[in-house]
Amino acid sequence: MRRLSCIFWLGLKEMMSLRRDWVMMALLVWSFTLAPIMEATGVASSVNNASIAFADEDNSPLSRALAAIFFPPEFQPVVQIAPGSGAAHMDAGRFLFVVAVPPGFEKDIRAGRSPEIQVLIDATAMEQAGIGASYITNILSAEISRFAIGADLLTPPPVDLILRSAFNPNRDTVRFAGIVALIGQIMWLTTILTGAAMIREREHGTIEHLLAMPLAPFDIAVAKIWANAAVVLVAAGLSLTFVMQGSLGINIAGSKALFLLGTALFLFTATALGVFLATIARSMAQFALLVMLTILPMLMLSGGETPIEGQPAWLQAGTLFLPSRHYMSASQAIVFKGAGVEIVWPEFLWMALLGAALLAISLLIFRRSVSQQN
Repeated sequence: MRRLSCIFWLGLKEMMSLRRDWVMMALLVWSFTLAPIMEATGVASSVNNASIAFADEDNSPLSRALAAIFFPPEFQPVVQIAPGSGAAHMDAGRFLFVVAVPPGFEKDIRAGRSPEIQVLIDATAMEQAGIGASYITNILSAEISRFAIGADLLTPPPVDLILRSAFNPNRDTVRFAGIVALIGQIMWLTTILTGAAMIREREHGTIEHLLAMPLAPFDIAVAKIWANAAVVLVAAGLSLTFVMQGSLGINIAGSKALFLLGTALFLFTATALGVFLATIARSMAQFALLVMLTILPMLMLSGGETPIEGQPAWLQAGTLFLPSRHYMSASQAIVFKGAGVEIVWPEFLWMALLGAALLAISLLIFRRSVSQQN
């Protein structure tokens, strides 16, 4: 009981030190407020609010119908421009897409010919240009086919395919990217806070003061782990409620309590990783480099950016030993699919086992480093 009391008060001391560190406090606030919002809304993997113009030389019911089928939020309201001026408008940066309908377009369709529609694309916006070209092609093709079927120029297809997207019917990238961004911030910040606290004690010489007290290296490491994990867990819960659900309007399909339980298990692993990196690093600069070399690959291989199934078979087996993979898998199942504990318990077990192993290794190396200092 006395030992638990020492660990508790030492953890409170760690929280007080963090409160006085304005740089870390600013990083904490930024990481759980503006950073996930900017990551979720700043980079879109779908067409959003793209500017589009029509140069209609046909002025037929079909050409006017084509200009009327582009709607927000994917596209801005269509602007009619003079024929032949599309290139000049794009050079001036006014439009991302310009659709030019040639004269006699509807007449050629009715005659069974295959007229062409010109689509000019500003490819300097690479991602929007590539996805937008596919959008416009599909939209125009569908509308022309509908016109041809209505005019008895084309036989309707025997099978009508209806696509239904599970768990994200509107294919909203903000919903997915927001949660992935939050998970990434949790991973980054937990490791940085714990490791920076260890290195700060060493650089300021206060680690020797702590060792002069009736404290074991285990007590010091565990105090830093629970204190920093508690801070990040509270910040993650607030961000989930006020930023994800409040600002971004993300709907959480599953249990928030279960998500936070999984977060707590992952924080146990991430803080142990922070202790491990801080123990082998000799300065804050070395620690920063080690964080980049470890956390960035963990995020890339977690399944948040690319699916695990899309990775090479040998790499998929290796990611089983990454806690980030299991945390990402469990979090997405809870948030998007409404999964319960009966679905995600294997991922929770993996995180607990990996965290225990990493903590044991971290404490072993930490004890060795302390004994070398003494």
